[in-house]
Amino acid sequence: MGMTRQKRGGSALLRAAGGGYAMAQGMRKLNEAIAALPEVRELLLSLDAGTSPIAVSGLSGVHRAQLISAVREKTQRPLLIVCADENEANRMALDLTALLGEEASLLFAREWQLRDRVAASHGWEQQRIGSLCRLAAGEAPVLVATVDGLMQRTLPPDALHSAVTQITPGARFDLNALSKKLVESGYTRAETVEGVGQFALRGGILDIYSPLSAPVRVEFFDDEVDAMGEFDLATQRRTQNVKTLTVLPAAEVLPALSDGGREKMLERLSRAAQKIEKKAADSPIVKTLRGDIERLANNLPLGGMDRYLAACYPDEVCALDYLSPDTLIAVSDGMRVLERSKNYHWELSEDVKPLIEEGVLCGEFASLALSQEALSHRMSAFPVLLLDALPTSRNLLAPRVLLSMNARSLPSYGGSLETAAGDMERYLGAGCGVLVLCGNETRAKNLQRLLEERGLRAQLDLKNTRLPVPHETVIGLGALSAGSEYPQLKLVILTEGQLTSPLSGKRTRAKPKKETAARAALRSYEDLSPGDLVVHEHHGIGRFAGIERMRVDGVDKDYIKICYAGNDSLYVPATQLDMVSKYIGGHGEDEDGQPRAKLSKLGGTDWSRAKTKARAAAKDLAKGLIALYAERQRRPGFAFSPDSPWQKEFEEAFDYEETDDQLRAIAEIKGDMERSTPMDRLLCGDVGYGKTEVALRAVMKCILDGKQAAILVPTTVLAQQHYATAINRFRSFPVRIEVLSRFKTPAQKKQIMQDAAAGKIDLLIGTHSLLQKSLHFKDLGLLIIDEEQRFGVTHKEKLKELSRQVDTLTLSATPIPRTLNMALSGIRDMSTIEVPPVDRQPVQTYVLEHNWGVIADAIRRELARGGQVYYMHNRVETIDRCAAQLRKLLGEEVSIGVAHGKMDEKGLSSVMQQLSDGEIQVLVCTTIIETGIDIPNVNTLIIEDADRLGLAQLHQIRGRIGRSARRAYAYMTYRAGKILTEVAAKRLTAIREYAEFGSGFRIAMRDLEIRGAGNLLGPEQSGYMMSVGYDMYLQLLEEAVLEQRGEKAPQRTECSADLTVSANLPESYIPSGEQRMDIYRRIAALRTAEQSQELLDELIDRYGEPPPPVLRLMDVALLRAEAMQIGVCDIAQRGSEISFTFAGADAVPVNAVMALCSLPKNRRRLTLSATGTEPKLLLRLTPNEDALDTALTLVGDLRVNKEENEKEVTL
Repeated sequence: MGMTRQKRGGSALLRAAGGGYAMAQGMRKLNEAIAALPEVRELLLSLDAGTSPIAVSGLSGVHRAQLISAVREKTQRPLLIVCADENEANRMALDLTALLGEEASLLFAREWQLRDRVAASHGWEQQRIGSLCRLAAGEAPVLVATVDGLMQRTLPPDALHSAVTQITPGARFDLNALSKKLVESGYTRAETVEGVGQFALRGGILDIYSPLSAPVRVEFFDDEVDAMGEFDLATQRRTQNVKTLTVLPAAEVLPALSDGGREKMLERLSRAAQKIEKKAADSPIVKTLRGDIERLANNLPLGGMDRYLAACYPDEVCALDYLSPDTLIAVSDGMRVLERSKNYHWELSEDVKPLIEEGVLCGEFASLALSQEALSHRMSAFPVLLLDALPTSRNLLAPRVLLSMNARSLPSYGGSLETAAGDMERYLGAGCGVLVLCGNETRAKNLQRLLEERGLRAQLDLKNTRLPVPHETVIGLGALSAGSEYPQLKLVILTEGQLTSPLSGKRTRAKPKKETAARAALRSYEDLSPGDLVVHEHHGIGRFAGIERMRVDGVDKDYIKICYAGNDSLYVPATQLDMVSKYIGGHGEDEDGQPRAKLSKLGGTDWSRAKTKARAAAKDLAKGLIALYAERQRRPGFAFSPDSPWQKEFEEAFDYEETDDQLRAIAEIKGDMERSTPMDRLLCGDVGYGKTEVALRAVMKCILDGKQAAILVPTTVLAQQHYATAINRFRSFPVRIEVLSRFKTPAQKKQIMQDAAAGKIDLLIGTHSLLQKSLHFKDLGLLIIDEEQRFGVTHKEKLKELSRQVDTLTLSATPIPRTLNMALSGIRDMSTIEVPPVDRQPVQTYVLEHNWGVIADAIRRELARGGQVYYMHNRVETIDRCAAQLRKLLGEEVSIGVAHGKMDEKGLSSVMQQLSDGEIQVLVCTTIIETGIDIPNVNTLIIEDADRLGLAQLHQIRGRIGRSARRAYAYMTYRAGKILTEVAAKRLTAIREYAEFGSGFRIAMRDLEIRGAGNLLGPEQSGYMMSVGYDMYLQLLEEAVLEQRGEKAPQRTECSADLTVSANLPESYIPSGEQRMDIYRRIAALRTAEQSQELLDELIDRYGEPPPPVLRLMDVALLRAEAMQIGVCDIAQRGSEISFTFAGADAVPVNAVMALCSLPKNRRRLTLSATGTEPKLLLRLTPNEDALDTALTLVGDLRVNKEENEKEVTL
């Protein structure tokens, strides 16, 4: 498990190796000692004499790494280590990084994209390009590659070199030429950069997201690079300056960089087409080739470019062509490498056969990798070491020197210090020195204490400056994948992984996300397109028809057109866009995917009725929650003591680096536990975001104070899963854990209940059986409820009884995002984990027409590597038919299971248990899996009718796979030949972009938010939420909460301003319609000068210096904001007169107005007219006077006068 989420390549390996360079110093002593062994001296002499290959037997994994390090240290040659698979390569890279203190790069195979009209993700391909670039630049002195990664053909070094662009401040570029080069290097031009491989050009600002770097914004002054900085994809704001940017190509097959350029490549394709035409004129491949030639000649995009790799680069080039001539190649476990290379070549030839028959791939260009013989031939040009456990005749090359080393690998102690201490006594007695490597300083000191309690003296050497002498034990820092013994050196190396926990490097930490509140609330605007439903605060739900520019009183203004029921239309000035928000309801959609919501009537009463109902519902909700909360606060609870050293040790044993969100949640929970009122906290976060770890830390805190803890889960399978996790995490501590579920016999259950009552069990995990009356705890201190929404009402009542006095932590898998969190703040304590763990491996995603052949291949490939598959068919009526179809395709020997929401709890739970135990190989299921359990062995997911699911659901379902060190595949399919409705087509495009670039993530999170709200608030509230839309509902809820807490909800006077000034966002400044809408909306929502300045900074950052109409637009927004504060609800200009209308007679600050009217400059031009219900202040303009400036000055003076008057009153 330790390696599952390691960062690939990247500096994580270095950090993972624990102790970085300090540790490498001590390993240097080890390297020197190994280099002094007679066999290694002989090996070095053979290398100097140019004799190769050299076979060395007697070495297991960790010894190979130790030998390679010793040779690297002595010869200083660049190294290439060839492994049979990715797991071994990852392990080797970690060991080498630990031993050498320099980073090991990784090179893996990638998936070939051979079919057109299939969108696919490029994560693996881009990691590969990054490694090749480092290799070409001489920045990868130690490279670990899988043999299939070496065999795959790639672009020649000179082509790669010409595709890389260096950008530094002061450099000059022709922007048109630069954007052409980016397109030729595999980049896609977009309006807003949201994912790797995209770039955007707005005037003199270039945004680009190159593989292996952060997204960067480059500002040009004319043709010179003026400034560069990284920017955040979520806010699109710059975060920090950068000095240089290396733009790598975004794909490997680039026709423009072909040998002889695009024209030569097209010639090669034409020749191939003519050749086939002579033999068989009606061959389908001829049609394919002719069509593709035409598209390439016209620079049109073409999917599945890998099928022309051999046409693009006729010479067989592989990663070996990037090595410098003095590179030393080491083959780890030659027999397995040989097997894998033969198998890979065979698999590839089998994969392309059907494509050649279908006419997708041209036989002449079907060679995508070197054969095993060609690879061996190329390798023979370099000095080669063949490192094996046993002497073998089956190897990539025939050895010329045979050596054998005497090194033993040591067993793992499975966390039992007793056995380890016994073995250590034996080693010391036999005159060996023992070096024990620990993950960090605390653990090293703890180990020293534990050994001394057992009568073993150990020296701490945290700087790793020496090796132990015979009869001595030294504890140093570091982590290797296994322990080893060198009898000749009388040296034994143990790693803590063997003594207390499996090896793991801590992963790197996620960067904290900066989220400005203004941005979070207003995101929903960017994806607004004509036809979408919107909510106007006063007029209700309508359909957005677009932005229209009209000329009014001689100035251009932008209006938003909204259509209402009965063909009525409303034009809202763009300056008042803050009154409008996108309508977001729950799931209700009709067949075409359009939200089901009634359009309101203009001037009708249905909207105000809906609002009143929703307001009342929000009040009830707030009242109920606050009452519950107040009751808990009154009751006394138990205050836990602060963290002890044991707690720290438990937390340090966690295999990964915590994310910032996790750390924050842990701190909040501990704070609650240390107070004397009972804790009641909700912890929200997507599955796999690390909630269980947070909960187990709370359990540890509870147990250390001598109390018991219980975890309540909805299903038996989840109980087993939590039990396994808990056993694994607590294994080094004297904690007794039991599980109560259907799988226990009555006798076992009875025993467990007796032990719980006697206080012998520290942690009890169970399903509803924990709620039975006969179960009593001796001293329960903490109750954890997982997936609360899945318990029934009666269970919840029992829970309330149980949880009155004890600290309660509820876990929920629906991510409840920040906006909802703010609305509920002060009612319930909530912690949210929004950041996913870093660098879960990318999931290789495809979007394609449903094709049983492709699907059967995908399933067979997964089963062949011992994995399991989810096949998602989202219709209960036909799910059994679908399972039968799969059975027919795959044969009877494949075991297929079915799971859907209409099954009873028992049936569902037994299917999930079989899946978890590996008895079911393919599970045909509905979306039920999205809140399901974690099964690391399921790594292929196939979704039927993906165009019927929202991005949010796809995102959550795809998160079900890719949870182990294996590569995961997701196939999102839609029906072949189906005529898509406009909505579905739009969805499909979004899905494709999401798969290819990871963009659209924000929309997905936004959708999840609504589903989270539905789950948290319950079904009756969701109905009200639908009737007024999500944003409006949150606003009502927030007001209700403030009211219940006895605070005044801020009174909002809305103010509209209609002045004859040219205030708009010109298209020349912001070309994209969606982005203009977003900025209009954000300008309309400005309330203070600080917000205005921040938005202005962002506009300059993203689009350059704003023209005067934009600045005037921002001034109009500030005018509205200031006018609201003094009770003005409308500002309108008619010719040379501006009227300021007050919201009512009581809203007029009379004294402030009179004081202003009596000033000499205002006599005759400023009058107060109090006729009718709405008093007005009229201002006459002199010729050539600026209406906007004058209005701003007047409103500013009024506000100052009003504030002074209020001060005098209070005095």
